[in-house]
Amino acid sequence: MARRTKIIATIGPSCSDAPTLRAMMEAGMDVARINLSHGSLDDSLALYRRIRSVSHEWGHHLGILGDLPGPKVRCASFPEGGAELVEGELISLRPGNSHSDSHDIEVDYETLAVDLHIGDRLAFGDGSVVAVVEDSDGDSLKARVVFGGKLQGRPGLHIPSDRLRLTAPTDNDLKLLDAFVTEGVDMVALSFVRSAHDLRRLGVEPAPRGPMVIAKVETRAAVDNLDGIIEASGAVMVARGDLGAECPIEELPHLQKVIIERCIALGRPAITATQMLESMIHAPVPTRAEASDVANAVFDGSSAVMLSGETAIGRDPVNTVRTMARITARADEEFDYETWAQRIMNLREDQTQREEDVITDAITMAAWRVSETLDAKAIICLSQTGFTVRSIARFRPTTPILGFSPDPRTINQLTLSWGATPIRTGDHATTAALVEDSLRLARDARGLRTGDPVVVISGHSTRTRATDTLRVMRIP
Repeated sequence: MARRTKIIATIGPSCSDAPTLRAMMEAGMDVARINLSHGSLDDSLALYRRIRSVSHEWGHHLGILGDLPGPKVRCASFPEGGAELVEGELISLRPGNSHSDSHDIEVDYETLAVDLHIGDRLAFGDGSVVAVVEDSDGDSLKARVVFGGKLQGRPGLHIPSDRLRLTAPTDNDLKLLDAFVTEGVDMVALSFVRSAHDLRRLGVEPAPRGPMVIAKVETRAAVDNLDGIIEASGAVMVARGDLGAECPIEELPHLQKVIIERCIALGRPAITATQMLESMIHAPVPTRAEASDVANAVFDGSSAVMLSGETAIGRDPVNTVRTMARITARADEEFDYETWAQRIMNLREDQTQREEDVITDAITMAAWRVSETLDAKAIICLSQTGFTVRSIARFRPTTPILGFSPDPRTINQLTLSWGATPIRTGDHATTAALVEDSLRLARDARGLRTGDPVVVISGHSTRTRATDTLRVMRIP
């Protein structure tokens, strides 16, 4: 079985050159992530254009995700090479954005000393460095380091979301968004989402006219408002770093499962992120625990798994992508497809739905069953927006999913959808013409043979809002 779970890789200093980008694509990168928290807008746009150029030369479809910073509180820059915070020592924190060192840390947050209280636990970066606030003089804080370690660059500082005065999206988010929408970015991710209203404030056109909007679930408020956020988004990311700081750590694995299941039931791709192969920043192989974590994310139903520092600043980003591809491909083989499909059907039946959703559910459920019964060689999905592809992908069919669309942005957005191979068709005035073109492309481009049975699902016209047509056909 070919790998079904998609891989998102963050592009940074270790992999921003064209040869490395090409090698990562060949190793299994499906979506390239640009972290807009770092570097200038001009540098980020230049990186976007380089990635797009390399993907065009490569001749395969690659999605590009712009990850907006959101109201992330960051420390001012540490010296090159980083600074070691020593366990037991007292450090000072104050508002500012000029520089930080091992004893005095400036934080880009004006009301730092007001919003943090004596006894608060401060988690820096990924949470490996921790201090506890012991004193406040009104302008700055004194904190004792309880878990030491090295901080470098501009690490984040976690402030409980219920006290954070910044809202998402920020003015800087909207500035970055405008620039990347103009460039034609495929997806954008919004950090620190607390409600569906935060997503609506982005003001982008619905996909595929605009980018697919990915909601990052990393606050307790987002968990409490989960269904509304999923409905308002194009996909959801389980951002386990800040979510693990917001919630008791023993709750995190269970929240991950709940969030992923709700996303898939509602037809949204679900991304699992943060520290998946963290040790590969320096090591040639992951730990056993990391390999198990990636496999379990697949078993939980993740549509995609994400690499962050492992590729952005890691020692061997190509090997990291290749390793992730091997682990996910093996986990895909062991996924409990039958049980998962039944669970999703039960969840959908319990929901109140619009008429077009009921129709789509009935057709896609039938397509899943028919493809399994007939041992079809492919499920051919004809979709202007990608909706049909995402609808059938919910059920995790063992039959390959071929997603056909004439829209180039839809094709790139489908690189995030579990199990989907995106294929661009020509523009056709009728569904019949689109079907004929798709069957030909399936034969010529995907290795299907004349006479092979396939299941074809679509809307009855190119403008319908529901997936309402199912046909069993043979490759001509």
